[in-house]
Amino acid sequence: MSTPKEDNTYDIIIVGGGPIGIACALEAKKKGLNYVILEKGTLVNSLYNYPSNMTFFSTSEKLELDEIPFISTNPKPHKQEALEYYRRIVTSNHLKIHLFEKVEKVESAGDHLHQVTTTKSTYTSKNVIIATGFYDIPNYLNVPGEDLPKVAHYYGDPHFYAIQKTIVVGASNSAVDAALEIYRKGGDVTMIVRGPAIGERVKYWVKPDIDNRIDEGSIKAVFNAEIKEIRENDVVITSKEGDQVLENDWVLLLTGYRPNFEFLKRMGIKLSDDGRKIPEYDPETMESNVAGLYLAGVICGGVETHKWFIENSRVHAKMIVEDIVHKVKS
Repeated sequence: MSTPKEDNTYDIIIVGGGPIGIACALEAKKKGLNYVILEKGTLVNSLYNYPSNMTFFSTSEKLELDEIPFISTNPKPHKQEALEYYRRIVTSNHLKIHLFEKVEKVESAGDHLHQVTTTKSTYTSKNVIIATGFYDIPNYLNVPGEDLPKVAHYYGDPHFYAIQKTIVVGASNSAVDAALEIYRKGGDVTMIVRGPAIGERVKYWVKPDIDNRIDEGSIKAVFNAEIKEIRENDVVITSKEGDQVLENDWVLLLTGYRPNFEFLKRMGIKLSDDGRKIPEYDPETMESNVAGLYLAGVICGGVETHKWFIENSRVHAKMIVEDIVHKVKS
């Protein structure tokens, strides 16, 4: 395998050290290309920051990379099993990755090169793969009090909320998992749901559980409602019945997350103007409208972050690297 030049020039620079970024590195290594992954946090940073007790929707074989077996004790693996799996892939294959090095900008360096500037160094490459996911930026409600210490946009461990009154805003998998886990740790949970029911994309083995807990009153839920204001000791919600004041200790705003669209736009990548903000790319090669800039993983879906996930975007790695190899040969 070739080695990078002293000026930090690589055949491929991969931005993002999640499962798809790792898949791209595996493909680059197989083709003898010099590459580096640049990751702003720890290895598979988004997975690391998922809730402690998270169970994947996909079965373990759907999360495998490069046909490396993912053995788990359950058909649907837990967070810790996934962390172990992807960590072992990186260490066993000696993949080149720089952790805790945030990419600040990607810009043209002339002669078909891209310059990648990080918090620690500067790199150049003709090919940059953006595999940054979507978990870094919450969908803010932009309501008064959203910045109070009692408010969180991420959920970790249910024990923290035991014997407390917690408002959970949202009706997706993350909100449902949090509500059920906190309830089972002795927390008093109220869900605030903008729509008329729990989301249809909630994991099929979980949905009956949350529906039954709401029906029996173990978990309270207010549908067709929204947060109007968050205050020190309560929240104000609005619904068809008017405004209500609910006393509470903590507020979990689990209303989803979105990719860093500004980062893409600064690179010159075009986004659809229909509200979905889908970046422009060739579905055969995953190359964006900017030559040499490729997109991989969930970031390809714009705001529709449910469209792409590990099991259906693993193929992006091979598509991208094959296109890069074809360019080198031609």
